[in-house]
Amino acid sequence: MDQQPILVVMGVSGSGKSTVAALLAGQLGWDYLEGDDLHPAANVAKMSAGIPLDDADRWPWLDRIAEWIGAHEAAGLPAVVTCSALKRAYRDRLAAGSPKRVVFVYLHGSRAEIKDRLAARHGHFMPTALLDSQFEALQPPEPDERSITVGIGHAPAEEAAEIIRRLGLAAD
Repeated sequence: MDQQPILVVMGVSGSGKSTVAALLAGQLGWDYLEGDDLHPAANVAKMSAGIPLDDADRWPWLDRIAEWIGAHEAAGLPAVVTCSALKRAYRDRLAAGSPKRVVFVYLHGSRAEIKDRLAARHGHFMPTALLDSQFEALQPPEPDERSITVGIGHAPAEEAAEIIRRLGLAAD
């Protein structure tokens, strides 16, 4: 890669996106955005009530994340952002402004692994009841997408180290 990438750490809720992305950003010294922070209050309320988001709910949120990515692209800065990016259309929208720099890091786990993680998580608006809707919407990255897949069976620090190694990045 000529320039450092913009990493979009993706996967279903409970896959460890926030933890792994924060580790990556810290080790690399890059800007970091928790994509969930850009959800409008109506989306958070809907999910908190156990109602899955639909595409109409997601597009404005994805556009806000894409704007953040675009600002980093324009400034030539590397970055790490979390976003479920469950569908190919969502990933295409996120990468539209910087297709050569955006790399999707798909944190992959089984439904059982993710369910156990969600059940143990406290203080997050995403209830375990919405896990099925996440898996139903999930379209894993295809071979023609700029992406890597990392299994969630290891400690987050090991997953972050694997991502850094596989992408040939240098930690600070």
